[in-house]
Amino acid sequence: MSENYVAPNQQRYLRACMVCSIVMTLARFRDEGCPNCEEFLHLQGSPDQIESCTSQVFEGLISLANPGRSWVAKWQRLDGYVKGVYATKVSGQLPDDVRSAIEEEYRIQYIPRDGSVTEAD
Repeated sequence: MSENYVAPNQQRYLRACMVCSIVMTLARFRDEGCPNCEEFLHLQGSPDQIESCTSQVFEGLISLANPGRSWVAKWQRLDGYVKGVYATKVSGQLPDDVRSAIEEEYRIQYIPRDGSVTEAD
């Protein structure tokens, strides 16, 4: 069985990362962290961090097998991320302290994935 398979009775436990929008189960975020953002979000083994940096409320799903070559990945700002299932829109905002740490320590510009801010071209 695929590692990304989610049984129908487990779909209520799906969450999306507020930074990269990858969709995984709560248990998988707890056990593995976010495959794209773990370096600065530190979700692995931290229920409080998972609660504040992921959301149960998201729209649309995109399956990416080759993010580097996909025009959809470029359009959704997902190129450079790992292959997987991503949400097109994730509701919620990162806490201010996490956002500040990402922008100041890691020099990553946080663009919310809820559609409230658009990236300047």
